[in-house]
Amino acid sequence: MSIFLLVDFGSTYTKIIAVDIDKEIILGTAQSPTTINTDITIGLNNAITDLTKKYDLNINNVQGKYASSSAAGGLKMVAIGLVPELTLEAARRAALGAGAKVVSGYGFEIDEMIIRDIESAKCDIVLLSGGTDGGDKKVIIHNAKLIADSNIDCPILVAGNRTATNEVKKILEEKGKKVYTTKNVLPILEVVDVEPAQSLIREIFIAHIIKAKGLAKAQEYIGKDIVPTPKASLQAAALLADGIGKESGIGSLIVVEIGGATTNIHSVADISPVTPQTIIKGLPELREKRTVEGDLGIRYNAQTIYDLVGSDKLNCVLRSLLTTQNSEIVDINQYINKITNHVNYVPSSLVEFNLDIVLAKSAVSIAVERHAGTLKQEHSILGETMVQYGKNLLNVDNIIGTGGVFKYGIHPEKILQSALFSQEKPWSLMPKAPKAYIDSDYILFGIGLLSKDFPLQALRIAKKYLKHTRI
Repeated sequence: MSIFLLVDFGSTYTKIIAVDIDKEIILGTAQSPTTINTDITIGLNNAITDLTKKYDLNINNVQGKYASSSAAGGLKMVAIGLVPELTLEAARRAALGAGAKVVSGYGFEIDEMIIRDIESAKCDIVLLSGGTDGGDKKVIIHNAKLIADSNIDCPILVAGNRTATNEVKKILEEKGKKVYTTKNVLPILEVVDVEPAQSLIREIFIAHIIKAKGLAKAQEYIGKDIVPTPKASLQAAALLADGIGKESGIGSLIVVEIGGATTNIHSVADISPVTPQTIIKGLPELREKRTVEGDLGIRYNAQTIYDLVGSDKLNCVLRSLLTTQNSEIVDINQYINKITNHVNYVPSSLVEFNLDIVLAKSAVSIAVERHAGTLKQEHSILGETMVQYGKNLLNVDNIIGTGGVFKYGIHPEKILQSALFSQEKPWSLMPKAPKAYIDSDYILFGIGLLSKDFPLQALRIAKKYLKHTRI
């Protein structure tokens, strides 16, 4: 028996999975409230105790441990670029692909008011970009001077115009800032190069943020680097899609990850136009793409979802879910107030479980629409032309639902229905007919953690435990 522990330090719960690598099976799972404000290993030890008792596991037989973390809000970044649609968007993609949550993004020259906002955000990293290589230097230098004179005390990652990098680094370091430099995220207009910045973001996460978030003691127990949870999820998605060696993957996919604070969408799919005649505009899309919707968590942001969707539509969805007569008075406002003030609240009735489905369906519909590309009819000298912006997901092979609502809720397949293409929004390139899977064991983060050292076993475990469902 070759037992490995896979741990995720979440903002709310610390989750743990025990796997047998040799047999390629899950031995057990457990969770306990995360104790980030005291000693994070307390919650870890509680989860381990629960795991060993429930599944009669001997912790002394564990041969290795891996961990990810989104505790204390995860890896929070501010991205600064030149043109919002170009260098700023490239910087956001670099941050998101590295597992960060972009709390703010700013284009063009920033000012003192923006500096105050960044200081208040208490982010973990500022990603400073701007200008293609050999292009505009004025804006990134202006922004560097304001940051240098500010009270921003997190690391600054410079990934902008190559010809301005040394001057920007000097400006920041002369005022005592911790500075990292890497290749430009947008060296030329047609090329987005995010991997160098993403690698450095992960290094900064390990070097600075683990200690700042109280995870150093946990890392000592794990015995290796802790990675951002979203990065682990994206690694799992890529492994599942592409396979490894002679073990085939399942094909192109979307992962819908619903949490209390955010809804994250991951996609692994080749870039393709809707038709051969369709013109693609905008920055080149990434094959492995992640977006984070910080306004769509189904606990912290329940009120935001309500405001975005509206009471009439939410009530309509709820009525369609309640197939039997229920004596309870359904008050969506009351439930939203309850879960907003008590973000750890677990539904206790059929109506409340269905209210969670309503919120999750709404979050998924908005999040996948934002992630997917759009198709527009535009007029040119050649006549009417179909123009595609963003990623075409119409023919994606698979969709996977992961997160607490998929593990502990009811009818998770109904949530995934909201991720599909709709004739009500014919311009949105959301998937039409994918196979659907539920991560009912909440293992996706663990698959990503295993993928570096045991990719074959990780892939086989994922294929074995993801539950196929109809949507």
